[in-house]
Amino acid sequence: MRKLICILLALFFFYQCFAQDSVERKNKLSDSIIESFWALKSNKDVKQGLYRALFKHRTLIATGNYNNNKKIGIWNFYKPNGLLVQRFNYDTNKLIFESAADTLYDVHYLFDEKLNDSDVVTRPVKAGGIYYGMVPYLGIFQLPFETFDINTDNFDATVELLISPLGRLADYKVHVTAPYYKFNQTFNLDINLFDEADKQFTPATLNGDAVLSRIIIRCYVTGTGRLDFY
Repeated sequence: MRKLICILLALFFFYQCFAQDSVERKNKLSDSIIESFWALKSNKDVKQGLYRALFKHRTLIATGNYNNNKKIGIWNFYKPNGLLVQRFNYDTNKLIFESAADTLYDVHYLFDEKLNDSDVVTRPVKAGGIYYGMVPYLGIFQLPFETFDINTDNFDATVELLISPLGRLADYKVHVTAPYYKFNQTFNLDINLFDEADKQFTPATLNGDAVLSRIIIRCYVTGTGRLDFY
């Protein structure tokens, strides 16, 4: 009993100290995703402690911990329907669990090589899974014109990521179409706009050999000219 009381007191003082040194912050990643995390009071740009990302303020899509702005330990990533899609250990930089490919989802994969029925293929993998892991590639884009007098419901967009056999982001394109407005344009963006972590993937393989691949993300254009998942 005395041991249990000591443990509870230690935890109480730990969280008291943590609360004194940290402050909770929230940030909008997209029209549908809010991140909530703790940051240092001395530098609010440094994440420290529990991190969560929520879809439409209620469904958890990512959870884990930071230490001095670095992801640590095991993180869990989910679809907006709450199903676990990935578990990743950032201490060992290893994938623990990845759900099977969902052909009904708006993330698809292409290969330049012609595939045969007997080929064994693995898709490129991004830490964060097919939803949360892809958010940076949507959030960075903005239409280069005002949309206040345009009905963006008429627009469709696809993000195309080229992943090298070394597991690096090699090219980034956004295709935007709106037949009603006779608009069809492809935007090429500098991959150096992304953080180093967002340039890293586990490469696709074909019969055990790493190969070039493409990730296609279908999305819609918001009223402010940004991108979000359907």
